[in-house]
Amino acid sequence: MTVLGLGPHGETAAPPERVSLLPQDIAQARERNFRVGIVVHTLQSDWATRLVRGMIGTLGECGALVIDVADCGFSAETQAHALDRLRRQEPDAIISLPVANADVAEAHRRVSEDGIHLTLIDNAPTGLTPGRHYGSLVSADNYGLGQMAAQLLSPHVGERARIGLIGYDTEFFPTDQREIAFSAWLDRHRPDVTVDIRRFSAFADVRRLTGELIDRAPELAGLFVIWDGPCHSALAELRHRNLRVPVTTIDLGKQVTEQLARDQNVVGIAAQRPFQQGEVVARATLTHLLGRSCPSWIVLPGIAVDRDSVVQAYQTIWREVVPRSILEGLSILKP
Repeated sequence: MTVLGLGPHGETAAPPERVSLLPQDIAQARERNFRVGIVVHTLQSDWATRLVRGMIGTLGECGALVIDVADCGFSAETQAHALDRLRRQEPDAIISLPVANADVAEAHRRVSEDGIHLTLIDNAPTGLTPGRHYGSLVSADNYGLGQMAAQLLSPHVGERARIGLIGYDTEFFPTDQREIAFSAWLDRHRPDVTVDIRRFSAFADVRRLTGELIDRAPELAGLFVIWDGPCHSALAELRHRNLRVPVTTIDLGKQVTEQLARDQNVVGIAAQRPFQQGEVVARATLTHLLGRSCPSWIVLPGIAVDRDSVVQAYQTIWREVVPRSILEGLSILKP
């Protein structure tokens, strides 16, 4: 699978296969008894919990102790406090998914200044560079995910239609890339389509913004929501108005997957691979701690999911049995 985007410093992507641990590396890591702290934007999403499980499992297999997992609730202030608290514990490494760019830059810079190895997920704070402030940035191909979402939506949208895009009103590299790519794909392949953009600062705004899009264009022919969490609120507004509008989003969360399976507004999902990403994050961190070279930007391509492919994609991404509610929605099981 081809990676379409570039890294935050213009880096070319390295595939996750470039990061591996040989048996002797694992043995050496077990002897070193590394201590690692994890700081994430939220733990209140299917994507985040799967990401953390991938990290913890791989670190544990290599004898590394995870001393804390901090849930920052999308707050830059909370993340800065969490990083400072972890620094005082003097771990060997901190893994962080920065919730913003400039607002958390100094807190992350203090980690590297203390000689603690820093691995980043998805986003690089302003002014931090690989090799100096952090070892590797491990991310999804967010540009590719945005394009996938546009491709999945396009067949369901008629000519000269108006669609909505609900983005994230924060300087955040992954969501910025998705939004840019979604619009760029439509500009190239569907120049007849008009895109009306709204952006939220808090999840509580999403339902209202969805209503504004519909009020402005009652003939709204499609909707893209930047990830599955806020998509739940947008879908709730569509249900409230009893509207049938094709929707695409990013992340194969259980709720939107069920909506896709039941053919209830969601027509496609551009899926990340969080469990596998967590495993790669852990391997990259241990590779650096063992003094070996590792690519500065490691990228996992996404998976385009529609109703025909949802069962296979769910098993691949979630690594568990597909819930009965999804199978019933696809008429694979009787209710």
